[in-house]
Amino acid sequence: MGIFQLFIAASVPVLKVLIVTGVGAFIATDYIGVLDKEARKHLNNVVFYVFNPALVATNLSRTITLESVVLLWFMPINILLTFLIGSAFGWVLIQITKAPHQLRGLILGCCAAGNLGNMLLITVPATCKEKGSPFGAPDVCSKYGIAYASLSMAIGAVFLWSYVYNIVRISSRRIEEKQNSIDQVPKLESTVDCTKLIPGNCTNVKDIETSSALVTCKDDCEITKPLSAGYSTKKKVSLLQNKKSAINFRNLLSPSTIGVIIGFTVGVIAPIRKTLIVEGAPLHVIQDSASLISDGAIPSLTLILGGNLLQGLRGSSIRASVIIGVIVVRYLLLPLVGIAIVKGAVLLGLVHADPLYQFVLLVQYALPPAMNIGTITQLFGAGESECSVLFLWTYALASVALTLWSTYFMWLVS
Repeated sequence: MGIFQLFIAASVPVLKVLIVTGVGAFIATDYIGVLDKEARKHLNNVVFYVFNPALVATNLSRTITLESVVLLWFMPINILLTFLIGSAFGWVLIQITKAPHQLRGLILGCCAAGNLGNMLLITVPATCKEKGSPFGAPDVCSKYGIAYASLSMAIGAVFLWSYVYNIVRISSRRIEEKQNSIDQVPKLESTVDCTKLIPGNCTNVKDIETSSALVTCKDDCEITKPLSAGYSTKKKVSLLQNKKSAINFRNLLSPSTIGVIIGFTVGVIAPIRKTLIVEGAPLHVIQDSASLISDGAIPSLTLILGGNLLQGLRGSSIRASVIIGVIVVRYLLLPLVGIAIVKGAVLLGLVHADPLYQFVLLVQYALPPAMNIGTITQLFGAGESECSVLFLWTYALASVALTLWSTYFMWLVS
């Protein structure tokens, strides 16, 4: 099959994403003002708590069965490798660029988590419908493509909301604690103007102010018992509380993770599947309602992306070296590593010989950062402008990089 035909088949899905993103950027402008910062924040909450769980649950329940889970066992390992290798590259990038602490969680998240959900759900079925597609009949290709994309989205959601979510949360909390420690420096408490000499290490009032012990002057200008021991005790208790809350296990069960559990349960357990999914199921109205809600997830996320990209045009304090580093990781290093891993797995017989399945595994290494990273930064109010600038450049270049890599991947597996 000709390279030009493969290039057209790979570029059309990316163009669809760009068009919807452009609409989001347009309605977020000051001239229109429909999708301003406050509106994006509220829409993010709706996507996080409603649309995403419904999208994950409905797609999994429809397309994933016990047989397909056994057949596709390598995909979770492949996605885990994208996160681990991306995190390693991100850590190296942080060391090279000397990125500030408040951006380290964002950089690790952007390098580790690709857009494993809605990008694949848009691009894979659209690729199947193109004339130059090497994946056979469009209807069969779309059916299996949605199954692969749904499983990818489900696994990616688990890793994203259990790994990246907590990285950004811990990073933002450390910055907040650092700021609080600066704002809450103990000061000298004095009820009178002490002018007498004071016994001990302090010889006058000025010495008291610079002393490491927190002291209090009474009317007779005698030093009371230093409070450093009590202050140290409180500090230790605070540190223990912070360590205890460093990993909030409740966040592992985010709404998207719950959607994954529900989707797998409905899809894998035959009696429940027959009750909700199959044609003529007695409770199919529940599945239909959830599917109706899930239809809002992809357009909402893509519109939010457009609004966030517009914010990125206004700039931020993020350095160009960080942006270039993330682009190199996502569009050069990860795809090259991915080719070696997937082709090695095929040679070892770990991956079955379905070209579409291999194509999805390869594309998972060449995707732009997950759009939900923007949702996470907005939830914590940390690194929003920097995230917008990163998204602006990574998604602007995705139209070229993803098209070229998809073309090469289709040639590689066909």
